[in-house]
Amino acid sequence: MKAVELQAINQLALVEKEKPTPGKGEVLIHIMACGICGSDIPRVYVNGSYHFPTVLGHEFAGEIVAVADDVDQEYVGKKAAVFPLLPCNECEYCQSGYYAQCKNYNYFGSRTDGGFEEYLAVPVFNLVVLEDHISYEEGAMVEPATVAQHVINKAELSVGDSIVIYGAGPIGIMVAQWAQINGAGKVILIDIDPTKVAFAKELGFENVCNSQEISAEEFILDVLDGKLADVAIEATGSSAAFDQCAQSIRTFGRVVLLGNPHSDMVLEQKTYDQFMRKEGTIVGMFNSIYEHFPKNEWQVTAQAIASKQLNLKPLVTHKVLIEDLIEAFEMIHEKKEFYNKVLMVDEKLL
Repeated sequence: MKAVELQAINQLALVEKEKPTPGKGEVLIHIMACGICGSDIPRVYVNGSYHFPTVLGHEFAGEIVAVADDVDQEYVGKKAAVFPLLPCNECEYCQSGYYAQCKNYNYFGSRTDGGFEEYLAVPVFNLVVLEDHISYEEGAMVEPATVAQHVINKAELSVGDSIVIYGAGPIGIMVAQWAQINGAGKVILIDIDPTKVAFAKELGFENVCNSQEISAEEFILDVLDGKLADVAIEATGSSAAFDQCAQSIRTFGRVVLLGNPHSDMVLEQKTYDQFMRKEGTIVGMFNSIYEHFPKNEWQVTAQAIASKQLNLKPLVTHKVLIEDLIEAFEMIHEKKEFYNKVLMVDEKLL
């Protein structure tokens, strides 16, 4: 089977691998769609993976084509997305159902081979079985959409709350959709890329600001009739956006950290002082909640896609075959053209 391996920093290669066989408690998935995550770009070109070679890709969905002897045959033929974190099931966080906080986890697409290959053996535990009418493209976006949902849950958004999201990329737009689903009042998106600002407006978001042209705080005050936001989401990983988030909230407001940091995250002294006086709250988040009472966020996402509350299809700007995946990475890295969500797909989906 074909796979794209990261063999060294800045060295992706299309290779032939042996097709895996599902082991105990596993199924074999024919991967039909796998998304390039923003975190995959520094993993390829700057930081590298945990070992070489590694098949990247943690946002994927496919068809279950085989199962191990101890797995119910009824799984064969079903569509599924995959929770990419492989918990140890032994530490105190796993025992409590908080798998994202596992002390000894593995992870498809970074610590072990992931979705940028034609087939992958996956534990039944990690399967999110999808309704037939959900497309594989949508299935591949269940992972980032669930992370976006977790952000809103951590923000403790109340009906009518105003929210400002710094970063209008795929994850920022998904956060904005979840904010609307959860009854937010005004939803504001801020970015410095005019193409992202234009794309968000094309998707129907009214309050979108290019902070290179107008200050974010001025825009927020205008949209909210002289008030600051109840909630601010940092979805860029930049220190400047973090500082702006802290400035953007009202007294007793909340900031949720989502973006992977590119460097040290610093608050200016004036911002820090103002934030203390506001008694603001900064909340960290990581990944999502999976199979934990009372809410499995992955199932909530799958249901929201099935009911068309979440509209993810318009986010897909590029679909490429596995043979063209390396070129797609280069396009993103070198910013050769506008993109939002880029998916590697099976030829049947082109």
